[in-house]
Amino acid sequence: MPRFPEWLKVKAPQGETVERVKGLIGDLHLHTVCQGACCPNQGECFARGTATFMILGDTCTRNCRFCAVNHGQAEPPDSGEPARVAEAAFRLGLKHAVVTSVTRDDLPDGGAGHFALTIAALRERLPDIVVEVLIPDFGGNTAALHTVVEAGPDILNHNVETVPRLYPDVRPQAVYNRSLDLLRQAKEMSERDGMLTKSGLMVGLGELREEVLDVMRDLRQADCDLLTIGQYLSPTARHHKVMEFVTPEMFREYGETGQALGFKGVASFPLARSSYRAELLAGEAGKK
Repeated sequence: MPRFPEWLKVKAPQGETVERVKGLIGDLHLHTVCQGACCPNQGECFARGTATFMILGDTCTRNCRFCAVNHGQAEPPDSGEPARVAEAAFRLGLKHAVVTSVTRDDLPDGGAGHFALTIAALRERLPDIVVEVLIPDFGGNTAALHTVVEAGPDILNHNVETVPRLYPDVRPQAVYNRSLDLLRQAKEMSERDGMLTKSGLMVGLGELREEVLDVMRDLRQADCDLLTIGQYLSPTARHHKVMEFVTPEMFREYGETGQALGFKGVASFPLARSSYRAELLAGEAGKK
C-alpha cells in the first residue's frame, strides 16, 4: 500500500461545539454514522454543529468489508428514536438533516417504517427542514422503498459504493443492479415534485478508471441527480485494504465528467463522503 499522502492528513478539531454535539448525542441516546463508521470528517462536522444520525441501532446485520459499523444480532427498533432524532436536530438548529441507518435484514420491511416515522418527526418539529435519507437496499423490497418515498424526503440517497466487479469482495451481500433499480424506482415512485436521488462511490479499492466512468453512466441512466466520490480509507487492518490513493487530479477529472454527464451536483475529492457538507451539494441542485 502506498504511503499515506499529505492531502489526506487532517487535524481533529476540538472545542466547545465538538463536545456539545457529542454530549447531545449521548444524552439523547442516539447514534451517528460519523462515530460508528469512523469518518475522517467527524471532528470538522461536529465543530460545525452538525452530525449524521444513524437510526435502527448501532448493529448491522450485514458485514461489508469496507465498513467499521458493528455487525451481528441487532436489537428491536426503538419506538422513541424518531422523536429523539427530531429533538436533536431542533437543538442543533439544523436546516438540513441527514438520516441513515444500519442495514436491518432481520426486519420484514428492512426498517423502512422507522425511516418514515423519523421523517415525519423531523417535519413536525422543524417544518422547513430539508430531510435527506441515506437508505439500505431493503433486500429489493419494493413496498419498503415505497414506504420511505411516500414519507416525502427531499433527497433519497442510496450508495452503490463500488464498481460491480468488486461487489463479491467488498459488499458480498449486496447486488449492484438491485441498487441501481432502487434509485430508478425511487424516482419513478416519487409524487413529491423535486425529490432528488443521490448515490456515492468509494475509490481506491482496486477499481479501474473506466469502471468508475461506467458506474457514473449507469447512475445517470437511473436518473440519479447527485453523486459523491471519495477516497476509501480502511478502518482497521481487518477490513479491505486500500489498494491506491487516488490523486486530487483524478478526483477533479471524475467531477468534471460527472458534470458533463448531467448530474445536478457532484462532490468528488479525497475526503468526500455521502453526508459530508450535504447541504452544499443539495444547494447546487437548488434544494435549500
